[in-house]
Amino acid sequence: MEQRVVSLVVISDMICPWCYIGHTELANAIEAVSDLPLTIKVEYRPFKLQPSLKDDQVHVKREWYLQRFGKEKSAAIEQMVTARAKQLGININYEGTITQTTRAHRVSLKAWKLGGQPFQEAFINALHKAYFEQGRALGDFEVLGEIAEATGVMSKEETVKFLESDDCLEEVEAMSAEARKKGVTGVPFVIIDGRWAVIGGQTAEVYTQIFRKLAQTEKAAPLSSASAEACPC
Repeated sequence: MEQRVVSLVVISDMICPWCYIGHTELANAIEAVSDLPLTIKVEYRPFKLQPSLKDDQVHVKREWYLQRFGKEKSAAIEQMVTARAKQLGININYEGTITQTTRAHRVSLKAWKLGGQPFQEAFINALHKAYFEQGRALGDFEVLGEIAEATGVMSKEETVKFLESDDCLEEVEAMSAEARKKGVTGVPFVIIDGRWAVIGGQTAEVYTQIFRKLAQTEKAAPLSSASAEACPC
């Protein structure tokens, strides 16, 4: 049977724990359908949940959640995220800081330009682990440089030099603004073949069902949209 190409655009933000969860679930789903006649291509695009945050602003993560959601809701969110993440072998750490993600998005976009999906996915995987599990600062030049170097995107020195320039800055801002313009209000937001949307940290089973349906149809068949927990603006 001829391979069908399925293109996914994943709009996400690195400070969103549901994006880490959704990213992991999607990867598990793609692995689960490796026997199907599908070539699944994934591209990650930027979204800034807190566009008013300046690049050099730093907030203590727990304090930021408390200020934004209040004590009760913040605790409920943490409990829900932690439990769901543990099911995937992810140990979410709520220590550390919240910063703007423009710099991380720029390196992610640069990774895509340099090496496509393999480079971008490797960088995002490592960045998620560094931020959510190790509490590292995702706006720090040195941290981003170390992650880029470890994943083969660029050397640490090249990454720092890149971040000191304006390379990819305009594109990241434009992509994030375009997503908002098109109605994206929470992430992750996955667009399948430019036609259907899957919103929030969906389970691998949801994606697997979609992929199996696509594998059974020669032409694009209507799919119902799906939504789950997401990081809101």
